[in-house]
Amino acid sequence: MLQIQKLIRNRHSERGAFDTTRTVAKPELELILEAARWAPTPNNMQNFEIVVVDDRRELEAIGKIPAYMSEPYLRENYAQLSFSEAELETKKVGMPASAFPAAWTNPEAWSQDSDYRSQLTFLDRTVRDPSLLLVVLYDGSKRAPGSDGDVLGHMGLGCVLENMWLMSEALGIGFHVLTIFNDTLVDREVKKIIHAEPPMKIAFACALGYPVTPSAADSRVRRNLEDFVHHNQFGRKDVRWKEHRH
Repeated sequence: MLQIQKLIRNRHSERGAFDTTRTVAKPELELILEAARWAPTPNNMQNFEIVVVDDRRELEAIGKIPAYMSEPYLRENYAQLSFSEAELETKKVGMPASAFPAAWTNPEAWSQDSDYRSQLTFLDRTVRDPSLLLVVLYDGSKRAPGSDGDVLGHMGLGCVLENMWLMSEALGIGFHVLTIFNDTLVDREVKKIIHAEPPMKIAFACALGYPVTPSAADSRVRRNLEDFVHHNQFGRKDVRWKEHRH
């Protein structure tokens, strides 16, 4: 039980450099894919397909896709950042600014004529070093029974992601989720490269590899149990959670 709890707490997104001389071996990759295979999905729909991309030519082609971070995203992200550990500890939500490239946390860099504009691109830096990408697809024309907007189907995709992420963490393999792959332009161009035809859509992609150096222990915070657990009725907090906090 304690090992599982430790694994869950240590799970993290690998944001450092990957070791280009090391590849994820087939047995480790199989364990990660098996973890995806046994993820719970609504009505056991198993509503996903996974494309393993390890061909350097395909990775380079994906890296060349224009993928600037949009100004609306940068502004929303900026509003949630903390610029000190004390600020993050107080907020208990959001991310430290140090987790992002400097240009992402500098509003002056976001203008079209900024000298830092090139630092707002995303894919080339992210797919250049990892030994492989896992592109997770789903059929957008299908949905879980009784699920308007396929909320349940998306929950299943989330379980697939978490299972793979935890297995990678257990194996010491760096794992970086690339949500920009479901951007309209990136989705379209990546699907051309991997030959995925409509109605398949990209849910997310994951960059996997071995980090050059072990990830430093960054500031990680979560709300306390008494901040979000309610007893029988919303708004009724239970002091037991505060008493047993550890």
